Amino acid sequence: MDTVDFNNNLVKAYLALLENASTENKLELISRLSESIRHSLRDKRNIDRFYGAWKSDESAEEIIEQIQTSRTSIRQREEF
Repeated sequence: MDTVDFNNNLVKAYLALLENASTENKLELISRLSESIRHSLRDKRNIDRFYGAWKSDESAEEIIEQIQTSRTSIRQREEF
């Protein structure tokens, strides 16, 4: 079963469950689903604004090397 068939079957199963629900419950579900979609779109837009925010002429490997070489350790070993 491919993804499209699975999704169609899932939608049919949900519709069968909701068939006997009251109009008020169906409208509440529509409202919550709509808000969920709006929230997801807002989150995606917020994340997308960071894409490409880091500008550098250095390659990723050079940046990683700089980070690793600049690390310092202040850990002191205790003598036994």
